[in-house]
Amino acid sequence: MAYRKVDQRFPVHSQDLDTEGLPVTSLELEWDMEKELEENEFEGFEPDDSRQHHLGNSTGNTDLDMEFVQPSASPRGRFERLEEECDYVAQARAAPKNQQSNFPTKAKLFAAGIIIFICGLLIGYYGRKGTSKDVLENNVTTPTPPASSAAAPDDSKILQDVLQAIEGDSIRNFSRDFTLFAAESGQGSSAAHIMEQWTASGLTEIRLVNYTVLLSLPATDQNKIILTNSSQCFYPSGQQCSALPSAPLGRKEKNDLLYSYAAYSAKGSLEAEIIDVQYGTIDDLLRLQSSTNVTKKIALIKLGQAPLLYKLTLLLEAGFGGALVYIDPCDLPPREKIGNETFWLSLNPGGDPSTPGYPSVGGSFREHRTNLTSLLVQPVAASLAKSLLSSTEEPNRNGCFHLTNSSRVRKTIRLEVGKISEYKTIQNVIGFLKGSINPDKYVIVGSHHGNKEEPWTSSTSIITEIIKAIMSQVHQRHWRPNRSILFCCWGGTTFGNIGSYEWAEEMEPVLQNNAVAYINLFKPVMGNGSLNTVASPSLRQFAMDVIKMRFSLNCTNQKRCPGRKVNSIQVEGNSDFFINHLGVPTVQFVYQGTSASMGPGFLSEALVVHDASAAEALDPFFNLHEIVAKLTAEMILHIANDPVLPFNVLDVALEVQEQLTDQILTLANALRETAQLFQSDEMRPANNPKERDPAHLRMLNDVLQHVEKNFLLKQAPPGYYRNILYRLEESSKQFSILKEALNHSRLQRSNQTLSTVLSEVMNCIRSAQVYLKTGLDVFENIQNTKQQTNV
Repeated sequence: MAYRKVDQRFPVHSQDLDTEGLPVTSLELEWDMEKELEENEFEGFEPDDSRQHHLGNSTGNTDLDMEFVQPSASPRGRFERLEEECDYVAQARAAPKNQQSNFPTKAKLFAAGIIIFICGLLIGYYGRKGTSKDVLENNVTTPTPPASSAAAPDDSKILQDVLQAIEGDSIRNFSRDFTLFAAESGQGSSAAHIMEQWTASGLTEIRLVNYTVLLSLPATDQNKIILTNSSQCFYPSGQQCSALPSAPLGRKEKNDLLYSYAAYSAKGSLEAEIIDVQYGTIDDLLRLQSSTNVTKKIALIKLGQAPLLYKLTLLLEAGFGGALVYIDPCDLPPREKIGNETFWLSLNPGGDPSTPGYPSVGGSFREHRTNLTSLLVQPVAASLAKSLLSSTEEPNRNGCFHLTNSSRVRKTIRLEVGKISEYKTIQNVIGFLKGSINPDKYVIVGSHHGNKEEPWTSSTSIITEIIKAIMSQVHQRHWRPNRSILFCCWGGTTFGNIGSYEWAEEMEPVLQNNAVAYINLFKPVMGNGSLNTVASPSLRQFAMDVIKMRFSLNCTNQKRCPGRKVNSIQVEGNSDFFINHLGVPTVQFVYQGTSASMGPGFLSEALVVHDASAAEALDPFFNLHEIVAKLTAEMILHIANDPVLPFNVLDVALEVQEQLTDQILTLANALRETAQLFQSDEMRPANNPKERDPAHLRMLNDVLQHVEKNFLLKQAPPGYYRNILYRLEESSKQFSILKEALNHSRLQRSNQTLSTVLSEVMNCIRSAQVYLKTGLDVFENIQNTKQQTNV
């Protein structure tokens, strides 16, 4: 069976508003034995140069056009072929029997011997022919033995060679190249250059996928804050309106314009009193509830402690009409000075706002949703917030202040917010390395790209270096992993993970069953302090083992070793859809300065102007980049190549048990007992190659792959994960969704929300226990059937 030659030029999938009948992308592998028998050549399978993958609409093709992801069998596949050959042999055996006549007994015996001899030759000939066909089927692009028998002994050597090939100097060269290209070519062209670099690194199956989406952009004039009592006018940076020169805007002023607004905010003007709500948490609002009328007022709110989208929902519920968002300097890590700078926020929870819940493909109905909230939202510098609060507090010994409204004087302002909405094309770069044994199972690795002002080069440089190291083994050793690997570089990340959402929404029917894991490379180096690892509970133990294994050889001083603690906390990045809609296990390695840089503080929701030299300033020799690249590559190869997925269902059960109260602890205990049985009775024998049965192995991996899907809620508060296994903060010992419902009941003075959420959480736990129990029952029935058959 041969691989049918397909057009490797991958026409770009573009969804413009005026275009009808565009093809729908999918993941497809096509096999064609007949063509192989006719052509009998392999050189035709080399794809065209990826540099020819120009932008444009895909026309004249009604087939699914991502031919490298969805597996399909030829209409005349392997099993049908073998049946035909058996029939042929059977006919050859039967023909001489019809020719028997009344010969003497010796003649009959002699003829029977001849027939047996001929049948033996035929069986040997066609059996050998079938074997050669099997070899062709299992080696589509390279004529090597099947991976299950030939590649397995070399897997550990291949892993070591891949890790050894990853070098910090090479990552730095990629980073400088991407930075230089973005600076010279401007916004919108980085995807094509990334595609060229991946092609040069050895990856042959790559394509650009385009989506036309609705973006919220700053207006021509900057937004303004005007004090009504004095008529003083300020820009979000704190600079007075009259201070700007009348000459054309320079680079700094342009950056202020781009990075001083909230995308998808409402627009308009509001004159109202400023109310200091601190962080805008439920406790903060409860303090205001009894003493202050907040209807149509403007909240002055600090970023951090909870997702901004959630806090804005609370402000709307309380009756506010607008919000000025700032960062308290005391919440920042040392050496970070963004408290007195402007920043950009996106209020988009994910995906193209004009196609909520479905992909932005040609012919889709579009809702022109220019704003995603009725609040007027404006980010401002801390210096302006201090002025508006009339704060007189002295800085502490660290040189920062906790801003509070130390003056009883009430101030009224007029907030003017403008923006424009435009449809723009964003691009994803998708590369594919087909698996040898389970090509229909996908390990997805994601980075992102953007314009020269965004901090994207670190993640894309690391994924490019990983591609180069892995593809060198593919070409040198004719090796392929067990499962397929998808390398993705997403566009539109800063506007709300638009690229990853649209692609995943389009591919959701395939990914629901075939996505095995998502490995995130979002902002891999945010500081030069400690290593922070975020992983779903089923991957947590394995991530810890990989970190321990990598650092045990080179880390003699334990005090200076990278942190080995692995958490399951909410983070930014393109893993959002895979965690919350697909229930896919994820992992991410990030170097950071302090805990305030990522995670519980939610300060990373603010996007500041990126200095192109920031990566080299944090990591001059790119040693931290190299560590993240090696840890990521090892996770990729193990998940893609291990016969048994390195997922731990017992850790999932323990995570659930740790975050529950006595009220529903009985459910958690039942889940733990079932998980322990599954871990010991099913996973342990599967890890022994002598006891491993292919059918059993496939079903076992399916259970491991899908177990986290049971923990997805139908709905969650804005900014909260639907996957209840992830927490808002590292120190929490309770499901974040339950904690929020409990606090919200105090604000609503009703227990209805708490009861509803508690029921949903209990249903998730029960569903997971039933799911694992069903898996155990299936395996037990299979074993009993085999024993009865053997008897």
